[in-house]
Amino acid sequence: MRAYDCIAKKRDGEELTEEEIRYLISSYVSGKIPDYQMAAFLMAAYFQGMTDRETAVMTQAVAHSGDMVDLSGIQGVKADKHSTGGVGDKTTMIVAPIVAACGVKVAKMSGRGLGHTGGTIDKLEAIPGFRTTLSKVEFADVVNRTGLSIVGQSGNLAPADKKMYALRDVTATVDSIPLIAVSIMGKKLAAGNDSILLDVKTGSGAFMKTLDASVSLAKCMVAIGEAAGKRTAALITNMDVPLGNYIGNALEVKEAVQVLKDRGPADLKQVCLHLAAGMLELSGKGSMEECLELAREALKSGAAFERFLAMVEAQGGDTACILDPDRLPAAPFRHEIKAEKEGYLTHIDTEACGIASMLLGAGRETKESVLDYGAGIILKKKPGDWVKAGDVLAVLLASGEELFPDAEAKFRSALKLSPQRPEAEKLIYGKVSRDGVELF
Repeated sequence: MRAYDCIAKKRDGEELTEEEIRYLISSYVSGKIPDYQMAAFLMAAYFQGMTDRETAVMTQAVAHSGDMVDLSGIQGVKADKHSTGGVGDKTTMIVAPIVAACGVKVAKMSGRGLGHTGGTIDKLEAIPGFRTTLSKVEFADVVNRTGLSIVGQSGNLAPADKKMYALRDVTATVDSIPLIAVSIMGKKLAAGNDSILLDVKTGSGAFMKTLDASVSLAKCMVAIGEAAGKRTAALITNMDVPLGNYIGNALEVKEAVQVLKDRGPADLKQVCLHLAAGMLELSGKGSMEECLELAREALKSGAAFERFLAMVEAQGGDTACILDPDRLPAAPFRHEIKAEKEGYLTHIDTEACGIASMLLGAGRETKESVLDYGAGIILKKKPGDWVKAGDVLAVLLASGEELFPDAEAKFRSALKLSPQRPEAEKLIYGKVSRDGVELF
């Protein structure tokens, strides 16, 4: 078998066999197929697409290209969640403790951010002492004792995805639904959980900018998960506006704590409750409505907060910073952005807002960038609010005042004001499961 023949076959729009796909992945990981041939194959797949069967087979090949996580040492049902990413997306820190408080184990591997804002692991590392690298034995022990653990991806997990994504990133082949699905689900299947809830973001701050594209990606990933024997579903959620009011690593930990104490922004709480309910439903805890009630009670009773506190303590974090979030890292300089005219705030371009936070130090411009855990943005106005000239729209936080001008210019470019009040946008657009697509 030759890589050349597989490339030519996909170039001409033909369907590859299971044997051909597994050969491509295994030979690429072992170094027998060079980067230039895999790049050619990925470009052929980008233009010709992939069938559902090809996508499912390739996902399994990617999942088995390295270590398969064994969670058999963790008692009970184990649920996973994956978000396609966004600005102000601190949902994992809220959802995982809610689900754990309801009796379902969450053994989660999360990633770092590159670009707009930090990833979940970056946010947790804003808690002094918090360890995001644990041994397999420690990981299982923390989950068994506290109900949850969130760690960084370690070991040789899905190495084929790491190598292929690096190629896609520099060959303009990232924006392909089958290849995105393979990348996400390859890691999820390797992570070893019983069920997977996907949070597929849509809007200006998301990878998928339209609802149709988000639904297509969700359908593809759900089909892969179900074919692999994992209970899988997806919620399509709004990332056209930043989620919550805080953007930045320590700031988002603070806001997560607010919600876990049954306070915090209504939009963030609503999305988190639905994500938690989705995980609980997949884990056999009842209907979506019954699971929503379980999730609400976990917040109201304080059980979810106690689970988060227990995880932080078990992973070496300073619990004093959770009991009093004002002790978390804070930037020394603050700058208010004030409205120059009146009107309704109709839109905040989420991507531009994320870039503004990166310019303040809250995100990475390159892999080598050092995060400032205390930097970020506090939103004082959200779409739908009436704004008067002079009102504070947002507060920027940074380690130096010289960072404010560029960040303010980028943030202002994200804003749209109008005399007409905008219609309220949905936070959750729909659900995709093995039963089909349900739009709300």
